[in-house]
Amino acid sequence: MNNQDEIFEYDTDAAVEYIHNYLPQDLKEKFQEDTIYYLLDLMCEFYEKNDYLNGDDDEKEEEDLISFIVEQARKDEIGDFLPDDILMVLRAEEDYMNTLQIDDDEY
Repeated sequence: MNNQDEIFEYDTDAAVEYIHNYLPQDLKEKFQEDTIYYLLDLMCEFYEKNDYLNGDDDEKEEEDLISFIVEQARKDEIGDFLPDDILMVLRAEEDYMNTLQIDDDEY
């Protein structure tokens, strides 16, 4: 692997830091770094269980992902999050992905 390949590699630690910095101050307090790691794990779990990667209905996919995260976080007693707050985390993660210039079709 050359240095250029490493630039485009998803780094969870960097993603968590980026997401935390992206969030407005009130959400930074609500979503500490450990919570963001947890949310990223839930996102992976959601996509492993569901075949949404074909991109047919992005809005439904996003709604289902947010519902899954809100329900699972409540069940795991991590927090009682608002869908709009989770959406902000998803937007931050999406923005991080854009900095990597990763093609979604690769995953």
